[in-house]
Amino acid sequence: MFRTTKSQKYIFTLVTLIYWISMYIYVPTLSPYLNSKGFSLQFIGIVISSYGLVQLLVRFPLGIWSDRFGKRKPFIVLGMLCALISCLLFLLSGSWIWPLAGRIVAGVCASTWVAFTVMYAGFFKTEQTGRAMGNISFVTVSGQMIGMLLSGWLADGFHANMPFIIGAAAAVLGLLLALFLQEHAVNDRQGMSLANVKEVVKTKLLWRVSYLSILAHCVLFITMFGFTPLKAEALGAGGLELTIVVFAFMLPHAVASFITATIFVPRFGQYGTIMIGFVLSGICTAAIAIVPSLELLYVTQAVNGFAQGLHLPLFLGLAIKEVASWGRATAMGLYQAVYAAGMFSGPFLAGFLNQQWGLGSGFALGSVLALAAAIFTAIWAGQERKRKKKLPAEMPSSLQG
Repeated sequence: MFRTTKSQKYIFTLVTLIYWISMYIYVPTLSPYLNSKGFSLQFIGIVISSYGLVQLLVRFPLGIWSDRFGKRKPFIVLGMLCALISCLLFLLSGSWIWPLAGRIVAGVCASTWVAFTVMYAGFFKTEQTGRAMGNISFVTVSGQMIGMLLSGWLADGFHANMPFIIGAAAAVLGLLLALFLQEHAVNDRQGMSLANVKEVVKTKLLWRVSYLSILAHCVLFITMFGFTPLKAEALGAGGLELTIVVFAFMLPHAVASFITATIFVPRFGQYGTIMIGFVLSGICTAAIAIVPSLELLYVTQAVNGFAQGLHLPLFLGLAIKEVASWGRATAMGLYQAVYAAGMFSGPFLAGFLNQQWGLGSGFALGSVLALAAAIFTAIWAGQERKRKKKLPAEMPSSLQG
């Protein structure tokens, strides 16, 4: 870690905010946009899921490369460039390949998030990792919320292509600002060897968190980042109502991300907080399938957004908690690659189910996955309590609670 000036932190925060705005400014209108073009629900599921599939393939090697070179900035610049290209590809018409290519490039863009999180964690001491991830999670959700709130307004008030145009413009600004970021080499080893990678991969906590995050992202990309906008549209939502749906989900999501480490973890512990998030999320996701009005849909989104905001920041911090600084990008790359399986498989399976049995079946799947995650969390929490009793002096603090 090296001392970072306030101006650099401000630039980094602004770049991060723009990064998420440019990627999520079209997310609420994406499935309705593709539906209006005549694409099937199954194809829409493929487009949405391709975003996660690319990350599943790219994030881990990208993290290894970042650790090998000891640099984060080049990958951040790459991310902003991919955000620009992704938005531009959606503006092309005449073939099914362009929306699919646009979402694939967005997946490459999202894969560079590995570098963002590790660079930001480097601004803090190791024992402050949880706080750092809470802060950057708040910035992340804020950027997603701003982008998604603009989405419906831009599409409804101007043109269906406007979210992609504004997203491209934002990406240009973010790209220019990213060029002003400064960093020092963070490695204290000569490159990232195979032995180093194996050492990181053996971290047990990293794998547990990754498995839970798969299920969490299945639910997230089935609901708000997947088919919830179509449910809202089926209930009569226009651009304004889609904006309200987004706001109802994202504001509590942002609040939860900001207060999880300071309010919920001290009271319920890490595993307890994660369990609460999954149980509430499972209930609300099931409710989406049966609500008869937009007003009730808003309620499900508010509770679901808060619930999902409880566990995601904790996963980020736990993923690198027991990993040395030289291997953090590798660990984060592995973690983000593994949970990308949920970003891919969740909407892919939900798209198939929706096509065969209607929109509610996908939400039923999301509910089952969330409740399954709560059960796994309870089992692992029990195992950790037993291990803590047997070896209290050896128990890592990151697993307590």
